[in-house]
Amino acid sequence: MLPDGLEEEIDAHVRSLEEKTGKRFGDTSDPLLVSVRSGAAVSMPGMMDTILNLGLNDDATDGLARRTGNPRFASDSYRRLIQMYGEVVEGIPAHKFEETLTNAKLERGAQHDTELDQSDLTGLIGLYKSMFVQEVGHEFPADAREQLTRAIKAVFDSWDSPRAQVYRRTYGIPDDLGTAVNVVQMVFGNKGDESGTGVAFTRDPSTGEHGLYGEFLPNAQGEDVVAGIRTPEPLARMEQVLPQAYEQLLETMRRLEQHYRDMQDIEFTVEDNDLYLLQTRSAKRTAAASVKAAVDMVEEGLISPEEAIARIDPVQLDQLLHPMLDPTATWEVAARGLNASPGAASGRIVLDADTAEQRGKGGESVILVRWETTPDDIHGLIQAAGVLTAHGGMTSHAAVVARGMGKPCVAGCDALTIDMNTRTITLAGRELSEGDILTIDGGTGSVIVGEVPLVPPRVNDDLETILEWGDEHRRLKVRANADTPEDAAKAREFGAQGIGLCRTEHMFMAQDRLPVVQDMIMAEDEKGRRAALEQLLPMQQSDFEGIFEAMAGLPVTIRLLDPPLHEFLPDEEHAKDGRCARSSARRVRSTSGRARRRSSRSCIRSSGSRRSYGGCASSPFASRTRRRRTSTTCAGR
Repeated sequence: MLPDGLEEEIDAHVRSLEEKTGKRFGDTSDPLLVSVRSGAAVSMPGMMDTILNLGLNDDATDGLARRTGNPRFASDSYRRLIQMYGEVVEGIPAHKFEETLTNAKLERGAQHDTELDQSDLTGLIGLYKSMFVQEVGHEFPADAREQLTRAIKAVFDSWDSPRAQVYRRTYGIPDDLGTAVNVVQMVFGNKGDESGTGVAFTRDPSTGEHGLYGEFLPNAQGEDVVAGIRTPEPLARMEQVLPQAYEQLLETMRRLEQHYRDMQDIEFTVEDNDLYLLQTRSAKRTAAASVKAAVDMVEEGLISPEEAIARIDPVQLDQLLHPMLDPTATWEVAARGLNASPGAASGRIVLDADTAEQRGKGGESVILVRWETTPDDIHGLIQAAGVLTAHGGMTSHAAVVARGMGKPCVAGCDALTIDMNTRTITLAGRELSEGDILTIDGGTGSVIVGEVPLVPPRVNDDLETILEWGDEHRRLKVRANADTPEDAAKAREFGAQGIGLCRTEHMFMAQDRLPVVQDMIMAEDEKGRRAALEQLLPMQQSDFEGIFEAMAGLPVTIRLLDPPLHEFLPDEEHAKDGRCARSSARRVRSTSGRARRRSSRSCIRSSGSRRSYGGCASSPFASRTRRRRTSTTCAGR
């Protein structure tokens, strides 16, 4: 239901619009037609609904045909209204309208809807109206006011559509922000060869470069571009077919960018060679384009360096430090998971670590696909180009290890199932075999079937400029998390002023070191533990020498050995060593027992035990006395 008083306000504003246009909404001789569009405070491209050509019925279509002298245009607008109203307001599946339109084109021998003549469109309208009755149980509403009221309600409701909710979660847009609804007088890009519609960017959204970027579709309405019904032409083509409107567009683009002082994404319609703007908004852009545009706008005097810094999303900058999907390529996202570790990778599906190691060492790019990784998968993780898991979160084993290695990881992909018996996976209902190619984007959580071209990290002059401006204004020193000499050297390369956290346990996840750590953890006496530690000492000493050399006197904060057992020991099912299996079983029983005890009494823990003994009272480095004084044990961090 609309709020009290809103319908009266709508009526008042419709009357005002009628006075300005000299047309009347619902008139059958010269009807005023309107569109209903969303107006959210934060741009959500393509997520909200739109309905065009509201106000048409059988009689109004005849009146529009007489008034314009263009019966085909009038019928084309009417069939579009029935389709959009049916889809958005009544929920009729879009494919049913598309199938009907496709059949009409086949009967006519036409490739595009623009090749259908007046009689074809009249027949199509009849088919649409019959289908409307079959699907919803009543006829398409002829009353213009009813059309408008229900369209407004539907566009408000589209705020809570599944796709809009997913988009808001992805970009952190509050659910309670809500949307406005705009009722706008129609202009028509489908009136003939001197009309059309398009989208233009004031700068290239992929690179940030100056230049003409966009698409144009003659004799069409805006939804044709969005829905991909016809293939648009490059915007430069508009200069040849509609030169007057083209010049108006260039001047308008310049003025809009000067006014908003930001790259603009513009939707426009041309009706009989006159340009009309449907909307303008700050353009979505890649990280590279964001940096390039910000630096250029400072040089052009549009914004200050402080504004340029504020416009750069720090999270987005991470894209520039890892391989990325080529922004000029096209792809379709098959499923999404958690963006657990940035970067992108393409490779053949492998379902176990041994195969990943074998094929990876053979020079093949592979994506390790698992329910969730375990410490025993480390050799496969090392050789894989990327990791995809069905379970786990941002701090799962796969995510933590992949981030440490600088490999892309998508975790917790609910749409993924794995059948180890048939060596196949199912991704959002699509079955794939081991050896098929997947592409993952760990920065967005996207999973794509097939190979997508990648581009290398882009640390260029523009990024250096932004970082220099940031250094001039920042008040904090920046240190890195680094656990190996290689990580430390890379951190210095990127300007880190020391290491804020060196996690010594991460020094031992390499394939040749992990068994030694497991021997140390599972040692049954002090002699066995010391023997393992003697093997680990030179490894760690060498690492620290390399880290200190890379830091060249800068501070390094070291966390003493804190071995999280769930990362170093396999679960009971995968344990190859009997001692590990028994330890895993004890951990499970201990955890269950603690859960039961905590349900009946509060847990008393001696103060400081986590910090004093590396975060775990059952750590092999905790004294037996300390363990006795602690009422509970813990199996990990």
